[in-house]
Amino acid sequence: MNLAVIGSGGREHSICYKLKQSSKLKKLICIPGNAGTEKIAENIYEDISNFAALYSIIKKKNIDIVIVGPEQPLVDGLVDFLDKKKIRVFGPDKFSSQLEGSKAFMKNLCKKNNIPTAKYEIFNNFDEASNFIKKNKIPIVVKANGLAAGKGVSVCTSVEDALKKTNEIIRGKFKSSNQVILEEFLEGEELSYFSIVDKNSYLFFGSAQDHKRVGEGDVGPNTGGMGAYSPAPLLTKELEKKIKNKIIEPTLKAMKNLGSPYKGFLYAGLMIKKGEPYLIEYNIRMGDPECQVLMMRLETDLLEIIDRATKNEICNLKVKWNKKSSMTIVLCAKGYPSRYIKNSEIKNLNNILIDKNNQVFHAGTYIKKNKTYSNGGRVLNVTSSAKNLNYARKKTISNIKKINWTDGFFRKDIGWRVIKNK
Repeated sequence: MNLAVIGSGGREHSICYKLKQSSKLKKLICIPGNAGTEKIAENIYEDISNFAALYSIIKKKNIDIVIVGPEQPLVDGLVDFLDKKKIRVFGPDKFSSQLEGSKAFMKNLCKKNNIPTAKYEIFNNFDEASNFIKKNKIPIVVKANGLAAGKGVSVCTSVEDALKKTNEIIRGKFKSSNQVILEEFLEGEELSYFSIVDKNSYLFFGSAQDHKRVGEGDVGPNTGGMGAYSPAPLLTKELEKKIKNKIIEPTLKAMKNLGSPYKGFLYAGLMIKKGEPYLIEYNIRMGDPECQVLMMRLETDLLEIIDRATKNEICNLKVKWNKKSSMTIVLCAKGYPSRYIKNSEIKNLNNILIDKNNQVFHAGTYIKKNKTYSNGGRVLNVTSSAKNLNYARKKTISNIKKINWTDGFFRKDIGWRVIKNK
């Protein structure tokens, strides 16, 4: 089979890495890809917002299935476009993509279907939002309604900060929306819960925990993700039953009732408070960097899973995972998540022994004259699997130290909540 992966991040590199292991794979292309995908797939540079150009490439390369990695083309309707062209594509349609593309849509869906989530209000007007903030408890969570590359959510510990962040959103800091959601702060532990969904059924597709804040000890501004590990020790059979019954299944039923059955990866960002799950957000694609650790642990043929999902036949499939713990640490460009250094050469990547337990997934990179350069904020995902998370982290940090990149930084404490007692 011939497959195309849309995207250029670490998530897409790890998906390509897993697809490459399938005996059913004949041809693999990545649009536009990065320095990592270039070594295992054919990179084709094209603007992924240009649907007509993507279709032209897909037809020319005789692609059987398209996998859409990032959220923006999904929210913009790429699946609907390809569906009309009779191209098999894995991912949710434009309507379903509102689960991530519009936090207001997701929160209102929760309210109508009794899905546990934080209490909230939605505002377009700063004065009304300001009155709400002054009446409510601090800390308070301030969210931009639309897509914001992981940077549209702030946990504000003072009224002044909450007013500042709210004003920025309403004044259009994020182009996707000037609507703000003000939400109660839930105390607890975060959990990422993944499902793979077709029109008829869904399957659990792994658990992970990530670290959003830029600084060690989970301080500083939110990022797209500084590192992740899998599996999440927090997930028990009892908790998973609650997640399925109270969150996943009511959501999928609601989407069917709205006339748009969900299809694709569904990533629930949860807060676990006193053993009870609350939905913080939905993502309509695999997490990044969570995908990287899940692809290290997945034993079932990913191409087989995707093939069946696009045929609405996943109900009889058993997804197998290896027992090892996996961790990825994101190597970022200095200055991230604000203005960061670009076009900086990364040396000594070949010093890392790449095997089934050690991978470097590229994100913001490109190759020029056989040299690797940075062109993003999150640049490399150095990933290792081991018998436990402590060993996985030690191995990952050991591999990072083999790289010579003076313009990069990383968090040394990924997994600190679960490793501290080991």
